Amino acid sequence: MAGSTLEITDLHVEIEGKEILKGVNLTLTGGEFHAVMGPNGTGKSTLASAIMGHPKYEITSGSITLDGEDVLEMEVDERAKAGLFLAMQYPSEISGVTTSDFLRSSINSKREEGDEINLMKFIKEMDESMDYLDIDKNMAQRYLNEGFSGGEKKRNEILQLMMLKPEIGILDEIDSGLDIDALKVVAKGINKMRDEQFGCLIITHYQRLLNYITPDKVHVMMQGRIVKSGGPELAQRLEAEGYDWIKQELGIEDETIEA
Repeated sequence: MAGSTLEITDLHVEIEGKEILKGVNLTLTGGEFHAVMGPNGTGKSTLASAIMGHPKYEITSGSITLDGEDVLEMEVDERAKAGLFLAMQYPSEISGVTTSDFLRSSINSKREEGDEINLMKFIKEMDESMDYLDIDKNMAQRYLNEGFSGGEKKRNEILQLMMLKPEIGILDEIDSGLDIDALKVVAKGINKMRDEQFGCLIITHYQRLLNYITPDKVHVMMQGRIVKSGGPELAQRLEAEGYDWIKQELGIEDETIEA
C-alpha cells in the first residue's frame, strides 16, 4: 500500500508584507526522502513553517494538499492529526509537561476516544526508542526540552518522530549544531523510519547529514523557489563546488530574501 502524497503547487508566502516564497512546486510521496538545500535566506524554513500553518506566514496564492485534502483549510492540530510532522530547528521549551506526558497525549490525540494507547505498550515503545537513540531514560520525566542541550533537543525531536509515526515528516535543519556522534544517532533514527508509508522532507544547509541519509531527490532553493532538482549526486556537487555554479548556470544574482 502506497503512502500519502504531499503536493505543493505554485506556493507564494509573505511575512509582514514581504514575499518570501515565490512559487514553490514540490511533490513528496510516502517511501521517498527528499532533501531541500540552498544558501541562507532562500526560504527553506519558511516552506516548513508554511506547510505546518505557522500563523505569521501568510499564504497569498498556491495550494498544499495531503492526499487531495486541502491542508491550508486545516488548523495546526488538524494538520498533525492528518499525518504531518515538523521537527523544528529551534524546539520550544514547555515547562510543567514531561516528555513522557507530551508523547502519550500526542499519540492519543490521533486516536479515537476509548482507543487510547495501552500504558505498558507506550512505556515499552518509548523505552525501546530511547535506547535506539541513546537517550537517557531520565529525559522521559524531565519537562519537555527544558534545560536540554541542543543535541538532546534534536534527539527528542526524532524520538517524537519515531513514536508518533506520521505520514510525512518535515525536518527543518535537524542537523544544525550537532557534533558528529549526535549527527549519526539522529540519522540512525530517521533511517529507521524509512518504509513505503513514510515520506520525509529534509531541509539542510550541508551535505554532511546526507552522508548518512541518502535522499531520493535533492532540490535547490534560491530566491524563494526551487531552481534545480536532481539525485544524491547534486548534493555532493554542492558540497564540492558550492552554489555559485548554479547561480551562473541560471543567471541568478545574489539576493537574500529572508533573515
